[in-house]
Amino acid sequence: MSKEQPNNPMHGIKLATIVEQLFKEYGWEELGDILNINAFKNNPTYKSSLKFLRTTPWAREKVEKFYEKNMLD
Repeated sequence: MSKEQPNNPMHGIKLATIVEQLFKEYGWEELGDILNINAFKNNPTYKSSLKFLRTTPWAREKVEKFYEKNMLD
């Protein structure tokens, strides 16, 4: 049972969607430079980046905040 979260702009947005949209907008190299996350710097792929972000809370939070600030405005 899903609850509405009207005050949460990130509600319902999957991590895979976030990574895909950020990659299309910035590319791996620029994401690596902006966010300073090695998963975007060293031979990045969607699969490896998602795996890293799903298991590393600080990196996921950093990516989600960047997405919210730069892509949802």
